Amino acid sequence: MRAGYLLLALSSLMLLGLGGCASEVKKTEPTWEQAAASPIITANYRAADALLGQIQTRLNKGQSLIVATVVNIDALDKSSTLGRLISEQVAGRFTQAGYRMIEMKFGNAIYMQRNQGELMLTREIDNLAKSYDAQAVVVGTYGVSSDFVYVNLKVIQPGSNVVLAVHDYVLPLDPAVRSLLRSR
Repeated sequence: MRAGYLLLALSSLMLLGLGGCASEVKKTEPTWEQAAASPIITANYRAADALLGQIQTRLNKGQSLIVATVVNIDALDKSSTLGRLISEQVAGRFTQAGYRMIEMKFGNAIYMQRNQGELMLTREIDNLAKSYDAQAVVVGTYGVSSDFVYVNLKVIQPGSNVVLAVHDYVLPLDPAVRSLLRSR
């Protein structure tokens, strides 16, 4: 009987020791599948899909579109990593849908400010669209509250500045989103 208690005590100590080892396992980078399931990517793709649904019969997939950096609604000349990421993901989704997207990071015909991205003011839309023969420009703003980030995206027709499509959505102000809003 005494041997049984001794064996049980040794087994318990071994399990405790193994539990300590398990806590030292290093974190690994997320897989593509885990990253693609990100709430941020999902929300941005859904927003792009909503815009695509509104413009599908109004725009030609063969003619260019431009996506401007999504900016802070309280400071239209400022953005963040979050604003740039939203723009990138929306442009990516439009590309996946077969639209011809112009990559603005390699052009110089748009107002660019260091660490801000491609910012677009209404008066610049016409000139930019003419330069790239773009039929439309996707623009957007975000506003931060204590719990959420409110995002507004629009597809605007150059020349007339007519809004062809619009979509509003909300991102929770969780630690991931909060880190994307910090100044770098």
